[in-house]
Amino acid sequence: MEVGSQLSVVRSTKVVLDSGICPADIIIKGDKIVGIHTELTTAPQLCNQQMLDVGDLVVMPGVVDSHVHVNEPGRTDWEGYWTATRAAAAGGITTLIDMPLNSNPPTTTLENFHTKLHAARDKCFVDTGFWGGVIPGNQSAMRPMIEAGVPGFKCFLIHSGVDEFPHVTEADLRMSLAQLHGTGRVLLFHAERELTHVDPSLNNVTPSWSSDPCAYATFLATRPDEMEVEAIRLVIKLCLQYRVRCHIVHLSTAEALPLIDEARKAGALLTVETTPHYLLLAAEDIPNGATQYKCCPPIRTKSNQEKLWSALKAGKIDMVVTDHSPCTAELKLLKSGNFLMAWGGISSLQFGLPLFWTSARQRGFTILDIVNLMSRNTARLCGMENRKGSLVVGKDADIVIWDPDREFEVTETLIHHKNKMTPYLGRKLHGDVFATIVRGKIVYMQGKFPSKAFGECILTNTTQ
Repeated sequence: MEVGSQLSVVRSTKVVLDSGICPADIIIKGDKIVGIHTELTTAPQLCNQQMLDVGDLVVMPGVVDSHVHVNEPGRTDWEGYWTATRAAAAGGITTLIDMPLNSNPPTTTLENFHTKLHAARDKCFVDTGFWGGVIPGNQSAMRPMIEAGVPGFKCFLIHSGVDEFPHVTEADLRMSLAQLHGTGRVLLFHAERELTHVDPSLNNVTPSWSSDPCAYATFLATRPDEMEVEAIRLVIKLCLQYRVRCHIVHLSTAEALPLIDEARKAGALLTVETTPHYLLLAAEDIPNGATQYKCCPPIRTKSNQEKLWSALKAGKIDMVVTDHSPCTAELKLLKSGNFLMAWGGISSLQFGLPLFWTSARQRGFTILDIVNLMSRNTARLCGMENRKGSLVVGKDADIVIWDPDREFEVTETLIHHKNKMTPYLGRKLHGDVFATIVRGKIVYMQGKFPSKAFGECILTNTTQ
């Protein structure tokens, strides 16, 4: 079987269905799953069938990563659709949703959305959707972008890191939520706010801060937990008032969890995600000058990390996404090691599944939990649950085939991201992806890709 092949049957002794894990044949016709036969001996014999029998490898719904920065157009030296979606395919991701920044122009107008769609055409190895962006003054562009197919919008409550995507005020948010009311679309929040009652240098992240800028503790002090907590207080207030779906991206602090829990009990339509870097990496272990670990909000302490794991286990965090946010090596300032001035963002798109599984398996999580946290719930967030996120008759034949027990080491030669810099270099992980299937076609298998990109641009108004 070659990459690029159109499959008609995928067989395994370990197929992950809604009802559990069992032997099954997944029957595929065109893009769709048309049958699931759990009694392999009774499965119909198809003429000229292209069967992929993977023995006891796990066959699971493809990962849906709803938080990826592809950066095309405008910053293709950071990443791009060709490299990002190949990395996604190698990591078992069958659908990714591209953030409205750090591409330039950002996805904040209908014209800019069309520019992004044009940039992505014929370059995507996996299916790709697109978040819109909310910035001051663009509220009139929101409904046209909804009609064009964005599943929702992202905003920042603090400087985004790029000037063309300014952060919003409470007044901007109120106008935006009014636009979203009744649409069913979701507003995503980068939930950090400036604090007025601390040393100004803690908010401005300037190199004048008196501590060593190469020490991670210095940077961590500039983004205290309270910045997230205060932002989430505002999100909750507006979510309850406007009755619009709201979503907290990349939750880093466990201190906000009681607020989120109370808000949901009060009826807030609020969901929350976290990422592998908050679950696997800890502030105490970050060496001086190791700016590849910098992200915002920051990686926090081990005690905070344990509380995030407990919240995941209790169902109080809804999903795990990569927040793949690459840049060039130069912007990470590895030579100077200055955390305060380096770009904040972690590259991990290809390794989200094994990163999460490596730690989750030791904490009692199951493969069914993986599906809920990385496929089903993320598909629902993006309004794609009718097509993506589970192996069900009528849905897209999006499948990852992987060995959860096989160990591998993250090396530069293995990485398909454009820039190979990541804090996970040299780390040994469990969960090796054997093959990835998007709408019935093999887009990755054992290190190989087809010569043609088969992924589609997914518009939400075509997924309902």
